[in-house]
Amino acid sequence: MTERDIPENWSAGRPREPDNMTILSRSQHKIEPDSSGALATGSTSKSVKQSKQGNSEPLPLNSQSQENPAPSRNYGKLPGWMKSWALWVFLLTLVPGGIAFMSTTMLLKLPSAPNCPSIFWPLASASVRLHCAQLAASKQTVTDLLQAIDLVKDLPKNHPLRTQIDHFLDQWSQDILQLADQSFQSGKLDEAIATARKIPQDTSTYKVVDEKITKWESTSSKAEDIYQQVEAEISAEHWHQAFMLTSKLLRLNSKYWAGTKYDELNQLIITSREDGEKLEKAESLAKSGIVDDLLKAIKLAESIGLGSYLHPKAEKVLPEFGRKMLEVAQTKLDRQDADAAISIAQKIPVNTGLQSETDDFISLAEAQRSAWMGTIAGLESAIAQAQQIDSTRPRYEKAQKLIARWQLEIEDVAHLEKARSLSSGGDIPALTAAISEAQVIPATNPRAKEARREINHWVAQIQTIEDQPYLDRAEQLALVDDMNALQAAIAEASQIRRGRALYKDAQSKIATWIEKVQRIQDQPYLDQARELARNGDIPAAIAVAQQIPSRRALSGEAQGAIDDWRGQIRARENWQKAREVALAGTPDALAEAIRIGNRVPNSSLLRNDVNVALDQWSQQLLDIARSQGESDMVKGIETAKLIPRNTAAYSAARDQIRTWRAILNPPPPPPATFDPPNTSEGDRE
Repeated sequence: MTERDIPENWSAGRPREPDNMTILSRSQHKIEPDSSGALATGSTSKSVKQSKQGNSEPLPLNSQSQENPAPSRNYGKLPGWMKSWALWVFLLTLVPGGIAFMSTTMLLKLPSAPNCPSIFWPLASASVRLHCAQLAASKQTVTDLLQAIDLVKDLPKNHPLRTQIDHFLDQWSQDILQLADQSFQSGKLDEAIATARKIPQDTSTYKVVDEKITKWESTSSKAEDIYQQVEAEISAEHWHQAFMLTSKLLRLNSKYWAGTKYDELNQLIITSREDGEKLEKAESLAKSGIVDDLLKAIKLAESIGLGSYLHPKAEKVLPEFGRKMLEVAQTKLDRQDADAAISIAQKIPVNTGLQSETDDFISLAEAQRSAWMGTIAGLESAIAQAQQIDSTRPRYEKAQKLIARWQLEIEDVAHLEKARSLSSGGDIPALTAAISEAQVIPATNPRAKEARREINHWVAQIQTIEDQPYLDRAEQLALVDDMNALQAAIAEASQIRRGRALYKDAQSKIATWIEKVQRIQDQPYLDQARELARNGDIPAAIAVAQQIPSRRALSGEAQGAIDDWRGQIRARENWQKAREVALAGTPDALAEAIRIGNRVPNSSLLRNDVNVALDQWSQQLLDIARSQGESDMVKGIETAKLIPRNTAAYSAARDQIRTWRAILNPPPPPPATFDPPNTSEGDRE
């Protein structure tokens, strides 16, 4: 090997068995005790590296025979080449130079570091073990640090290097604990605990392992509790509470929880709040019951991703929104608007989970649309469509009920079609036959209401044919427009009985003719009353008008005239009474006269005379007040207050009152100012 280091797969804790190369190495090394008494290896010829890089063939184990041969006992003649003087001169010149070169090279060559992976540890010296342990520890991994500890921890307690070794053991144990803490800080609690438990028990660092693990577990437990509480608040959409709880992670001694998980939770809250706003908007849109709004609501709920805490709630509301769309479609179908109902149902998205219900709804809507054609062919087509719905489908029972209904309707439609055909004759016998045919349909059958409507229509036609002559004759009689003709018309139209087709029409015409009769009868009374009123005999006019009873055509007009005439009488009475009261001439009498005079309505012919009198009486009050004010201003003010608004003397009275009040309550004099007397120089001295 070219690197003097420890590879990743080197296990320093177990001695390696010597292999052939190791045996060779030991045969070429002499074992010497070091200063501590332990055995150490020293190279005598080639290093381990050199032996591995040299010849691949194994060397003879008897190295002594190869390097130090015994002197030969055979002293024969020397070879010829050894007798050459030129060769000896060359050798004597070359050998000293080579020896000098080799000596210099050996002196300059540094001793090589031990090859740690190839060392046979049972024979390794303490210094070699410590050196290799330091190399392993320098990698600062848990495995290498533990290997470093294993290399030196078992050396004797009295070893000269023990103090240095103990120092390194403590340092490496602390490094392992620090690496364990780094694992905890990165969120790997189990890994951190497992790493800390690997610290040898005979090191000083081991004493704090349990305390450290307890702190890690406590911190992780608190963090997990906070995380779960935040998740609960997010699920409840309590965003403020979630943010407040998340901030507690910042107070934990964990970079993982105070950093990574804190940021993760904050982002999660923000995302969840955005999802909550989407869901709230979706629910608000869905309340409108409008198809477009429901589709927008479904799209918003779809946008909430699978990883969101609000995804389950979004998944829950999707079927609700889909069912609301089905309800809108059903409303359209109930109004027999099958096209609109089918169009709405086809827009319901698949992710609402209502695909089977939607398909059944569309199938039944199409079947009902066929049934509403009102023909046997349409009903048979509807039955065929409804029969396609399987018994496992949600709307199977409803389909079976409709099929049973439509099968009955086929019979009813046959009777109705025959009845309508009979009624086309238009005369009483044809209509009577149509009614008889339609009455075959039982009241409990689906088409019973339709049959009843047709029967009522045909009965009305028969009644109209029977009663129209009475109404026609009555209208002819009423054209004369006199008392006798109108009464004859009323009698003729009255022959149309209640409940008949033309009864309301006949009653309307009778009411018009009765009103004309009443006017003819009551108009002379109203005319006479008005004539009496114009002549000034209002009591007689009222008496004549009262002869027109209530609920007659002219009763309202007569009552209006009576009310007007009674108002004129009250106005005259008030005018007379006001003048009588004013004759006393006292302030109270004049004030009372003004109040009574104001009771005369502005519409009365007497109002002009009343206004002149009111101005005169108010002026009298002002004169009295001024006279009183000459001696008693307070009494004058009280009298002037009696003058009412909208009289000639009112403004003058208010001015007079202000003048008197100013005299009685003068403003306070301004505060006096003090000017200090001038002091001359002589006075000051």
